[in-house]
Amino acid sequence: MIAFKMPSLGADMEAGTLVEWRKSVGDQISHGDIIADVETQKGLIEIEVFDDGIIERFMVEEGAKVPVGTVLAMIRPVDEKPQKLEVSEAPEEIKKKSVEQAHQTNAKRLKITPLAKRMATDNKIDYGKLKGTGPEGEIVKKDVEKAIEELAVSGTSPKVSPIEKQPIPSSTSQINVPSQKSIRAAVAAAMTKSKREIPHYYLEKKIDMSKSLDWLRKTNEDRPIQKRLLSAVLFIKAVASSIEEVPEINGVWEDELVIKNEINIGFVLSLRGGGIIVPAIKNADLKSIDEIMEWLNEIIPRARAFKLRSSDLSEATITLTSIGEGGADKVFGIIYPPQIAIIGLGNVIDEAIVENGMVGIRPVLHATLAGDHRATDGLVGSRFLDALNKNLQNPEEL
Repeated sequence: MIAFKMPSLGADMEAGTLVEWRKSVGDQISHGDIIADVETQKGLIEIEVFDDGIIERFMVEEGAKVPVGTVLAMIRPVDEKPQKLEVSEAPEEIKKKSVEQAHQTNAKRLKITPLAKRMATDNKIDYGKLKGTGPEGEIVKKDVEKAIEELAVSGTSPKVSPIEKQPIPSSTSQINVPSQKSIRAAVAAAMTKSKREIPHYYLEKKIDMSKSLDWLRKTNEDRPIQKRLLSAVLFIKAVASSIEEVPEINGVWEDELVIKNEINIGFVLSLRGGGIIVPAIKNADLKSIDEIMEWLNEIIPRARAFKLRSSDLSEATITLTSIGEGGADKVFGIIYPPQIAIIGLGNVIDEAIVENGMVGIRPVLHATLAGDHRATDGLVGSRFLDALNKNLQNPEEL
């Protein structure tokens, strides 16, 4: 039997509220399926499962706030026999009864999930007129989202549902769009923990970006607008390649250094209302430049619409923060625990550089690294920045 637990979506998360089960007891699930929606300070997150099996039973009810690591459900592997209960029922009868109970529960909800019901009420949608696409015709989140989009396009004033006219508690009114205050609180908790517990050391490297920018310009000249690359793509790929050369920087601190085999780079994104969120691009070293660009195009709108999944937030092995054009010249990051390093890239600016005894003006990037002194030291950090410099001097090899 597999215990499915409340996942940790970052060092700032201590607990989450189980808003909605997306599956029912008796359902067969596969790796990557969405099993639940969980509300955190970062908003509503879709929670994925990473095992194949059949949902044996739920351990937590919808609406409950539980700590990270709490067992939410028990999943039975497909090839495992159902557990014997203290009743004289055959396994098939137990499974049938569980499914029937789930269907009865859905019926009591008027065939609408709690989350969909809240969304409909918030947006004054008459959900009695919606057609459900969930199990047994149940109205689910995407059905309400579709209705909201149709109202926005038509410009029609929404009608209040005759079934639900009373206001819902304010604690659920922001369930889809977290407040700037809650996001700031989440970041503050993680960064306070980091500065309190992690002995940081800082290094800086000045990188001539002439070759990288020339390569980027020439590459984009031959591409249609929708296929053109951002400099962030080059930075992500260069960081991934540098980690391959200095793997000691890619790990977590769990009372000792644990080096990670996968290179999953957390990329800091700023939110329009303020605050940041850090989704991770998995196996960045194995992805091409175009695949990284596709990831950026896909993740940025989802992140800013607060439509991320648990796997987007929980598997980063190192973080990259890039100020971008027009920002500060240098950025010194704070490590996101349990990671052991964060790379900071400032704005590319023109500076004087001496090469072969000659002074010239070149576009320069100040790259910084904040490292955990419990796990690594300045020598390891310097090797990494040297590798990053070399990779950005040879962009065609990336």
